[in-house]
Amino acid sequence: MSTPDPSGTAHLPDHIRRAVEITPAAGTRERIIDITTRGRRTGRPRRIEIFFYRAAGAVYLCSGAGGGATGWHANLLADPEFTFHLRNGIRADLPARATPVTDPAERRAVLAEIVADLNQPHDPGTIRPTRPEDWAESRLMRVEFRHRP
Repeated sequence: MSTPDPSGTAHLPDHIRRAVEITPAAGTRERIIDITTRGRRTGRPRRIEIFFYRAAGAVYLCSGAGGGATGWHANLLADPEFTFHLRNGIRADLPARATPVTDPAERRAVLAEIVADLNQPHDPGTIRPTRPEDWAESRLMRVEFRHRP
C-alpha cells in the first residue's frame, strides 16, 4: 500500500520536494513564492508574490486573515492550472493545479493548522496573536503539483 501524496510531490526531485514540504520551522523567507495564473478576463499570464503554507500533508495558497477578494483566487477559479515558482534558495517553476477548499470541516482543520504554524515564536513575519476565527473568510486553495509532460 502506498503512502498518500495529496500534494503530488512524490515525483519531484528531492531538493525541490524539501523546499515545498516546509515544516513549522520554516521562516517567512521560505514561504514566499510567486505564482503565475491566467487572467480570467484577458487570458494573459499574471504573476504575483504570495505565501504558501503546508498543512494536513498538503500545500495551500491562502489569502490570509480577513478574506478580501483577490485576483489570484478568481483567476484560479476560472482556470485552476498555474505555475508555482520557488525562488528563495531553490529556483524551480512547477506546474500545478489549484482546488478550492470548501468543505467546512476541512477548512477549519487546515486553517487551524496554518494559524498554529504562523503563531510559532520564531516566525518574524507575522503579527501575533493570530486566531483561526480571523481567517474564517480566507480564500483557500489546495495545490497539487503536476507531472511535466
